[in-house]
Amino acid sequence: MDAVEVSTVVYLPPEEVYAFLIDFPRYADYSKYLTEVTRHGDGTPGTEYDLHFAWWKLSYTARSRVISTDRPARVDWEITEDIDARGHWSIEAVPEEAPDGRETASRVRLRIEFDASSADPTGLDLPRLVSLSWVIGKVKPLIEREAERIVSRIVADLEGERRPVELSVHARPDTV
Repeated sequence: MDAVEVSTVVYLPPEEVYAFLIDFPRYADYSKYLTEVTRHGDGTPGTEYDLHFAWWKLSYTARSRVISTDRPARVDWEITEDIDARGHWSIEAVPEEAPDGRETASRVRLRIEFDASSADPTGLDLPRLVSLSWVIGKVKPLIEREAERIVSRIVADLEGERRPVELSVHARPDTV
């Protein structure tokens, strides 16, 4: 199982960060390859999301489901078809990391785990002469960069301004 995990510090309390992260349809605003998110539910466990991706000559819609929440600390999710994948957002109060002029801070962590070998090629309309293994080899590095991009953009929206964001990469996918 491959994994990507990134974290950073946001200068807000966990409750505000959680409320922002649970609004999953917004994620299309932060991602280069996620073009739209359609929600089926209210964000609580059991809510499903259609994630519409487009990259290169491919487009794909993944279905994810919120499997558990622990407000304001964690949101767990899984992909429900075509690939074995799951992940979570976690939020931890770290007031000692707040800079001067800020009252509080939270560490926000995004973890994505996936088994590329479990991908079902029938869900993709691959161009002729393009193999699923080629696509997986190209997409794995994009996943890490995309996770970093999303977290950086979320911090800017949460805090209301862009700033240099120190991202810690805790896990990277294996290369093919």
